[in-house]
Amino acid sequence: MGRLKLIMALVGHYKYAIVIIAGIILVGFVDENSFMHRVQLEMQISDLRQQIDKYNAQNEDDMRKLKELNHDPGAYQKIARERYFMQTDDEDIYVLSDDKKTESDNNETNE
Repeated sequence: MGRLKLIMALVGHYKYAIVIIAGIILVGFVDENSFMHRVQLEMQISDLRQQIDKYNAQNEDDMRKLKELNHDPGAYQKIARERYFMQTDDEDIYVLSDDKKTESDNNETNE
């Protein structure tokens, strides 16, 4: 019984401090609008802004290419030659590669 009175006296004396600490813990860590959750959302926002910038740059590049295709008929030939290795009847295409051969490729060619 003596301990209970002592605990109640401490709680009664420090009730405002206990409520403030409990509130900080609740708002800072436990609640769905907590500080930790807010930091995670800010990181997501930062990542999404980077993606928006990347897609905007890609969109600008694609729009530039589309405009080039609309104004220059030779652009179709350029794309066909570069991407799809197409050729006219009087030319040859050589594809050069910077890829290094792997060990297994070397063994297969030697056998």
